[in-house]
Amino acid sequence: MNEQRRDFIKSTVAIATAAGLSGTQWAHAQSAASVEAGDRVFITNEDSNTIVVIDPNSNTVETTINLTSFDEDPRPPFRFVTAGVAPTHAAMIHKPLYHGCVDAHGAVPSPDGKLLATSGRGSSNIYLIDAVNRRVVGNTPNPFAAAGGNAERLSSGILLGREPHEPTFTRNGKELWVTLRGENRIAILDVERAIKQAGGVDAGAVLSYFPTINGPAQVWFDAKGETAFVASQKGAVVDVLSVNRDKSGYSHPAHITTLNIAAQDKPGFTPFLKTSPDGAEVWFSHKLADAVSARSTRHPFDLLDSVPLGNLARPNHVEFVSNAKGKVTYASLARVDDGGPGGVASSQIAIIDRSAGLGARKVVGTFFTHGRESHGLWTNPANDLLYVAHEQDELPGTPNAGQTVCSAFDVSDPFAPKFIAQIPLGALKLPSGELRNKKSINLVYVRPGYPGQTA
Repeated sequence: MNEQRRDFIKSTVAIATAAGLSGTQWAHAQSAASVEAGDRVFITNEDSNTIVVIDPNSNTVETTINLTSFDEDPRPPFRFVTAGVAPTHAAMIHKPLYHGCVDAHGAVPSPDGKLLATSGRGSSNIYLIDAVNRRVVGNTPNPFAAAGGNAERLSSGILLGREPHEPTFTRNGKELWVTLRGENRIAILDVERAIKQAGGVDAGAVLSYFPTINGPAQVWFDAKGETAFVASQKGAVVDVLSVNRDKSGYSHPAHITTLNIAAQDKPGFTPFLKTSPDGAEVWFSHKLADAVSARSTRHPFDLLDSVPLGNLARPNHVEFVSNAKGKVTYASLARVDDGGPGGVASSQIAIIDRSAGLGARKVVGTFFTHGRESHGLWTNPANDLLYVAHEQDELPGTPNAGQTVCSAFDVSDPFAPKFIAQIPLGALKLPSGELRNKKSINLVYVRPGYPGQTA
């Protein structure tokens, strides 16, 4: 047994003990989960404007990526904590001369897993993250570092427009499409130029703005990267676009059709969509309608299923698991239910059997997430490990009271997930004090160099 393997077993046994798993349960989970040394989980935290990086080999926080501009200068207007007082969230982002991210929200990996794009909803920009070295692309050395400031000054990112909600890479990785939820258009960026522009070069990263439905929440592409689906949070419609790549791999989008989805989403609030691993279906999360639905990715994009999730379920994201023991769609529910594990209130995830006949797929079970207000979720490449992000902190009297947490599950049997660990996200240690990581939104599992879910 090599040292890396021995260290992994030691750390995961400790986690299993803390999580309350029996030896038999953990032996099953440890042997089932397929984790490689370079795998990492990235979580955007909207209130702290940070990105937490979790090492799934140990299920601990490896580092926190700083998207704030605090402590770049030792003088009080630039510091996070002044005279021992940490500001409230609202005051934090309105401190004089703050130029950092506001409302870190969306996140997506490039097709090769080496780059992440994350959006600052309130700061109207996107940032690029080096997923291999876990650092912001374009940061520069800070001249005040020796005087008690951070080692780096934060990149300004790339300004795009009002309320950039979710970024998505095209399947060939050449472009980044970002929905501007506060407008009715999509910003289309050249990725190579965006890397240069994030570093301060006026590279003209934005290739074009494409008009679409009002309040576009997210874009996702079909498996071949030829068709784009755009959901809205201001109308019961879905835009379908043809990507029309040229010989150089760049898009020339054209409108195909606008689908009326009022029967599935009467309130007109669909924040999330994703295509299934086989590319045949696109699934939508209808948050205010308490439902999810699936449509064909082929013209005429027929409705395949509409699945109710229960009163005030408030679904956020969907994720797919397909392995030897089954094929399911998971939907994270924002609702917090009493009667969770150990009697602690917790959100749940709905399990939808995707192997059932079209039109007959429904919720066949749920499981508690061991956290409150579940949001982002993502699986590892082998589809036997699931991570879940949460917006709310843990309750007083619980092991991680006052902490935002991420939860890990063994989903080698997707119909019977086994809890592995509740991971407290801790804080970003700034020179002036600690900024607690809180209100987790998007979560992605990344294996750099491996074709991931956007490939």
